[in-house]
Amino acid sequence: MLVMFVGADRTETAVNAAQVTFVSSVTDGTRIRFGEGRSVTVIEPIAEVMERLNVILRRDD
Repeated sequence: MLVMFVGADRTETAVNAAQVTFVSSVTDGTRIRFGEGRSVTVIEPIAEVMERLNVILRRDD
């Protein structure tokens, strides 16, 4: 399932919740990491990112 966020460059960013491996807080917002060294930085605070990812993952169970 995809979750929409706003990227640090103010563009819409779609994230596949099932591929997220790590989430961390950075000065620009929240960094979402995926496998193979890929990541995206979004402006939403980490608490909001975690909540939205968890809602999607729970829905898939």
